[in-house]
Amino acid sequence: MRKIAPDKWKHFWVGIPMGIVLQTTAWYLYPPLMYLLAFLAVCAVSYGFELLSLITGKGHHDVKDAIASIIGGVIGMGLFALWLFVC
Repeated sequence: MRKIAPDKWKHFWVGIPMGIVLQTTAWYLYPPLMYLLAFLAVCAVSYGFELLSLITGKGHHDVKDAIASIIGGVIGMGLFALWLFVC
């Protein structure tokens, strides 16, 4: 197994609070579709930042960064769902 690059970990850790915030927002706005809305928002924000890097030339465009952010975001969504289940 190859070692995971440090910048991927940064994207992963930033994805967790992003997932929590977007899941909370989706839960507040439209609870019946909160998981779908939050997941779509996590994907859009994660890849949107990578696309912005590509368009502006500032930063490094890497789809693997977006994937790391999405994985973190899904974990953040899961943490919020766990909190909802417990409370």
